[in-house]
Amino acid sequence: MREHTLSAEPTHSVWDRALQPRLHIQPGDEVQIECTDASGGQVQPGMNVAAYLKIDRTRIHALTGPIWIEGAEPGDVLQVDVLATRHSGWGWSSVVEGLGLLKERFREPYLFHWQLDGESTSSLAPAVVPVRPFLGVMGVARADDGAFRTRPPGPFGGNLDVRELCAGSTLYLPVYNRGALFSCGDGHAAQGDGEVCINGIECPLDVTLAFRLHKHQVLRGPLVEAREHIAPDSMADAWIVVETGTDLLETSRSATNRMVDLLISRWGFSAVHAYLLCSVALKLRISQLVNEPVHTVSAALSRQILPDRELFPIQ
Repeated sequence: MREHTLSAEPTHSVWDRALQPRLHIQPGDEVQIECTDASGGQVQPGMNVAAYLKIDRTRIHALTGPIWIEGAEPGDVLQVDVLATRHSGWGWSSVVEGLGLLKERFREPYLFHWQLDGESTSSLAPAVVPVRPFLGVMGVARADDGAFRTRPPGPFGGNLDVRELCAGSTLYLPVYNRGALFSCGDGHAAQGDGEVCINGIECPLDVTLAFRLHKHQVLRGPLVEAREHIAPDSMADAWIVVETGTDLLETSRSATNRMVDLLISRWGFSAVHAYLLCSVALKLRISQLVNEPVHTVSAALSRQILPDRELFPIQ
């Protein structure tokens, strides 16, 4: 086993199997990887919203890589172990007109800066949000020729935004090209299920990954092996809003809107701050799909991140 380092620059913002690898490694090797924030370093602490609206959005999901894993061939499985993550003490979230689950309600552009204090952030007081960094994008080169934007994920991985992929977890990906050509980026310090306002806490993130290869194994898409001890907060100790409807997207909007309204009415958040909190901490889950055509969506916020409240005090 050898240890390697890989700097962020030059980044790339497309999946393209014609990209030249920046690093060659052997299975079993570890790589310390530097990743910029999702903007490719364009967003800086203290930036105002006017400047944010002028960033080059073709650079979104600035990725580090590709990494060539020796011996990887189509039909193999690449194992990626997340050994460590290190944030830089700051991050950002935004609202962009026309994007996000509640885009009809939140039309005004907004940029929020977070101060990350070790394992939590109190920037959105009175909430205390746990910090559990992970990479939103991890993937291998796609099977087809051409350059493809990074926003949609696929069987190759990519923009998965699975918040359980923090230190201690493992990601398995099918290999489609010789060398696999692995890239990663889009660091998040925290993210709620659904990432409802389009961002988690976006941040630069250094990670240590170990790569292993499983020859001639069948895998149809990304598989995550999460460890329970890295995700102690659960829906068993949370404020939960439950909505049922026949349209899953509209039901999700209804549940999120109700949680936004609950944060406004019971904890005194402004509407946009409540929306941001949902984007970085909300557990938006499909509770049931079996009672067709009616589906149920639960939206939960851990009680650990909010001051205790009697929602319906006795009069």
